Amino acid sequence: MPDTTSALHSRLAGIHLRGLVAALPAQTEDADTLTRQWGYENAHKVAAATGIHTRHLVPPGMTACDLGEAAARKLLEGLQWPADSVDLLIVVTQTPDYPLPGNAPLLQHRLGLRKHCGSLDITSGCSGFVDGLWVASSLLASSNGRRALLVVGDTTTQFVPPQDHNTRPLFGDAVCAIALERGDQDSGFLAVVPGVDGSGAPYLTVRDGAARHPVDDACFGHLFMDGAQVFAFTLRQVPKNIAAAMEVAGWNNADVDYLLLHQANETMLRHLANKVGFSEQQMVLALDGFGNTSSASIPLAIASALAGPAVQATAPLNLLMSGFGVGWRWASAAWRTAPLQYCEIVEVASPAASSS
Repeated sequence: MPDTTSALHSRLAGIHLRGLVAALPAQTEDADTLTRQWGYENAHKVAAATGIHTRHLVPPGMTACDLGEAAARKLLEGLQWPADSVDLLIVVTQTPDYPLPGNAPLLQHRLGLRKHCGSLDITSGCSGFVDGLWVASSLLASSNGRRALLVVGDTTTQFVPPQDHNTRPLFGDAVCAIALERGDQDSGFLAVVPGVDGSGAPYLTVRDGAARHPVDDACFGHLFMDGAQVFAFTLRQVPKNIAAAMEVAGWNNADVDYLLLHQANETMLRHLANKVGFSEQQMVLALDGFGNTSSASIPLAIASALAGPAVQATAPLNLLMSGFGVGWRWASAAWRTAPLQYCEIVEVASPAASSS
């Protein structure tokens, strides 16, 4: 058994996933398009290795806040939750609309949430869904709040150089809205184990545009990724983190209904699932059509692969999730939750009318 005694970990009772909506920009790009632009078959080789053939990309003028608003509106409507019933709003993104303010107050205003609801902005990438879920659940469990809206996702393609043959075929844009509710203490729980190692910061980064490297005439704001370092970090840290979360939950592999890993690339996910001993039937792959969507990838995997069986299920679901990447940061969670009441994927053709 892994040692979790020195790790910060949580076990929170009665936090349930009520609904989920993933919002994607309608514009897409596929390997055929890249092959025509670049003039050779490298894009198809990347697609074969990663499982990513098509991705959704924001057009000029569309932001993470626009996608988040579309997802949240559809979710509140689908659940029939009045806007004034939301006690907490948490937004997780690395691609906010402005350096300040964050996207949380923008979304509170656009959605018409109460002015005295709690709100937080969290800057987190690949582990962002689990990070946000942990914070939102902890606040619900320790307060008189009952309902939380968690909005996670990025428009990463804005930072990918058009001629970068290594990263452009990988990344897509998406934002997901997740409805959480404090319910029966006996029917569900969330166990979370986080981790961080900042020595990995240089290997997945956008160096320009903030205080260390301010915007100037030479600034390109482009994403850099050392894929070999990312792969090595994942296989080094993530398996033991997953095992630690299962230990806190008191689970073994057979207890897990769905293994939901950050959707980075298919080769990495298959190596990782094999290393932690899960079957292909338990592992969810939701890369083709979406690509690596950063913090949105785990909830997008839930929406794309589990919407039908999850919504129709009558028994609680055991979800094992792990987000890992930029930072290095990682976080795994074992979640026993009531079945979803609403789940959908929507496409957004243009920025919201309320954007500014």
